[in-house]
Amino acid sequence: MDCLFCKIINKEIPAEIIFEDKDVLVFLDINPTTNGDTLVVPKQHFENYFDVPKELLEYMNVVYKSLYEVYKKRLGCCGLTLSTNIDYGQEIKHMHMHFIPRYLDDDVKHLSNKEILKDIKEISNLIND
Repeated sequence: MDCLFCKIINKEIPAEIIFEDKDVLVFLDINPTTNGDTLVVPKQHFENYFDVPKELLEYMNVVYKSLYEVYKKRLGCCGLTLSTNIDYGQEIKHMHMHFIPRYLDDDVKHLSNKEILKDIKEISNLIND
């Protein structure tokens, strides 16, 4: 398999590993948004979030909670952004959660193209019809 994350899991490519067990590998992102920007990856190859079994997703939630406590204590972060891409925007087709510690001075902006956004009532109608 020519999957970058599978190669990291199999130790074919080096990574700064934070945590590892039989189910997940947690390593620092080489293109970080903030200090401690981390990827949480199931060791078994799943293309995206919706392919991962419920039990593994629940376990990954436990990992996020544990990591967050450590990062607050050791890195001094005061918040957290968790995100994953599915299909569009997903550069690596191996499910991974972006675990991004947040800091008061991190200047991270979640930008949107306001000029192309529809009215929220219109969006609600589209979803609920």
